Amino acid sequence: MKRIILSAVALSMLAATSLQGQAAPLNAPNAPRQVDWKKPDRHVKKRVVVKKKVVVKRNHWRNGQKYSSWKGHQPIRDYRRYGLRRPSRGQEWIRVGNDYLLVSVVSGIIFGAIVAH
Repeated sequence: MKRIILSAVALSMLAATSLQGQAAPLNAPNAPRQVDWKKPDRHVKKRVVVKKKVVVKRNHWRNGQKYSSWKGHQPIRDYRRYGLRRPSRGQEWIRVGNDYLLVSVVSGIIFGAIVAH
C-alpha cells in the first residue's frame, strides 16, 4: 500500500513538471536574477536616521551671585515692554542671551533673574 502511494506521488510530481515546461537548472550562474522591488537588496545600505539631541548650556542664575561681566551689557531702560518690574535705586535690568538679570549697578550682584525657555 505504501509503495502504491509513494509511486503515485512521484508520478504526479513528474507530470506536474512536464506540464509546466522545462525544469529550471540547478546550477545556473548566468540565469537572470529576479528582482523584488518591494524588498531592498542585500548590498543596498539602509538609510539610518539619527536624531541628535541639542544640548543648550544654560547659566543658572541665583540671587546673591556676582555676575562679573555685567558692564558689557546694555541696560534695559524700557523694562515694561519686556514685562519686567521697575528696578529699585542702584539696580538695572540687563539682557544676557534670552535671560533678563536684575543686577546691582555698583557690585554686579544679581537680585533677580527671569530665564527664558
